[in-house]
Amino acid sequence: MVGSRVHSLYNRYVDGKGSLSRGSAGRHTAAAARTGFRLPARTPADHALHELVVLSHALFDTPNEGQILRLAMDHVAAAGPYSAEAGYLKVGDDLVPSPRNGQMHALTVGRRVRELDGRDGNVTVPGRPWGRALGLRGPEGLHGYLVVTSRSRPTKAERSLLATLVRHTAAALSVAFAQRRRGEDALDLRRLREECTALQRQLISVVAELGYERAVHALMADVAASGGGEEAVTRALHRLTGLPALVEDRFGRLRFWIGPGCPDPYPEPDPVRQEEMLRAIGKEAGPVRIKDRLTTLVRRHGEILGVLALVDTRAETDEHTVFALGHAATSLALELVHLRDLAEVELRLLRELADDLLAGTDEASAYARSEAVGHDLRRSQYIVVVQWSNRTADDSFAQTVGRAASAVGMRSLLTRRSDHIVLIAGDRPHARALYEALARETGTRSGTIGVSAPCNSVNDIPHRYQEAQRALEVRRHSRERYGTSFFDELGLYRILGPGSGHRELETFVQEWLGQLIDYDSRHHATMVETLSRYFDCGGNYDETAESLAIHRSTLRYRLQRIRDISGNDLANVEDRLNLQVATRVWKIVLGGS
Repeated sequence: MVGSRVHSLYNRYVDGKGSLSRGSAGRHTAAAARTGFRLPARTPADHALHELVVLSHALFDTPNEGQILRLAMDHVAAAGPYSAEAGYLKVGDDLVPSPRNGQMHALTVGRRVRELDGRDGNVTVPGRPWGRALGLRGPEGLHGYLVVTSRSRPTKAERSLLATLVRHTAAALSVAFAQRRRGEDALDLRRLREECTALQRQLISVVAELGYERAVHALMADVAASGGGEEAVTRALHRLTGLPALVEDRFGRLRFWIGPGCPDPYPEPDPVRQEEMLRAIGKEAGPVRIKDRLTTLVRRHGEILGVLALVDTRAETDEHTVFALGHAATSLALELVHLRDLAEVELRLLRELADDLLAGTDEASAYARSEAVGHDLRRSQYIVVVQWSNRTADDSFAQTVGRAASAVGMRSLLTRRSDHIVLIAGDRPHARALYEALARETGTRSGTIGVSAPCNSVNDIPHRYQEAQRALEVRRHSRERYGTSFFDELGLYRILGPGSGHRELETFVQEWLGQLIDYDSRHHATMVETLSRYFDCGGNYDETAESLAIHRSTLRYRLQRIRDISGNDLANVEDRLNLQVATRVWKIVLGGS
């Protein structure tokens, strides 16, 4: 029997494309009548063949594999008493069931199809005496399966028609697969062409960059081979970029400027801003623009040796300029390291300079040697003494202290003594930074640090070293023995410790009574004497006024003036104690002078 959908499909096809349209058939019938010839009656087998022809054309006109399989399943009845139980398409290594598959026998049928592994085979479906899984094969291999059952055992002719349907379906799948693959190949080809074009452009760019980089390498190599120093490297950078190039030392002082526009005089560096700038540049991977300059650090193994910059007022720098600046900085670092190594060889070891400074040396030699080793000795110096309870003052601990000092930004000279490490630092250490860094390095907080008052003269360094030792000893014998103590914050303890002399006494008196002494000198007053009598009388107003032969109100006025001039509060226990000791020292030891 022929299904109604196949009849419809057949009629549409014959009317639209086939040679056996109704008009054509009528003409053939009329001609046969005139000639007396009768067309044979169409048998069911003929009708089935026509329907398969129409279905075949429809299969090959369908571009999608899923639609081809669905069309074959819908019209399998054109080949005989068949029903399409299931269909499968091969996707990769898997068989994907068609959405038209029935749910009742889906698992059983699917398992059986996969067991066949590409072969044709019988399929058992309840209520159907005959069932077969037919592979849809093409030149490329298996495309899928069509599972067909029959209400009765098919005849030989019906099997032949079914085999024809299967072959046409497989052929249509092969055509659709080939067309899809051709489309994918076309897309791949277009993508490959686009990638090839992009790679060619990239290659042209790389060739140009390599040419520039080769020129930079060649020029810097010529500078190094000719023995050129900082000036030669800076001049080469100016030639490569066309921009003014300059080199500063790590303190911000100009060393070389090649090109127009050099300020005259060159601005004196601000140490605080210089350190902030160095830290900001050091955090970046490449050059940093600061105002109209493209700036990079000249460093070797993390140590900052100087600053190299290009003056770019129009912001015209590109990647080639950045490359030239970076390569010049590397070459300049080698030159600076070489120069510094020569200076260190001539001056022996850095530790010798620190030892000489602590022992006392002439200023001219000290300044020359400190500049050679990269230490700015012309700034105020602080002597720092470090002692840790669980570490001996050997070279290993000295290196530990040096690392910790560098980590917190302390620029210093370093040496060691029998039981402590000594730093000569160009900045006042932070109250806790060095101590905390050493605590992390050593793994223990059982350490003490003493810091001297600021030292503005090379000749004053030995005395400041004694101050740092005294600050350390006062800290070690206090309730909180671990931490950092500053000599200029010791107060009364500055004159109570061992080794204190006339100079410490004068400094202590000047610190607490200096403003009153100056006031008395300028105004011929007796403020210091009034304060001394006040303490001698135990703070009693009447006794003090009587001993000074002044009125009580006059005494009250003077004490208020003393508070205003000195800035100290007589009601504060600490201030009162220090002022009383200072007046005693002023009167007894210094003779009231």
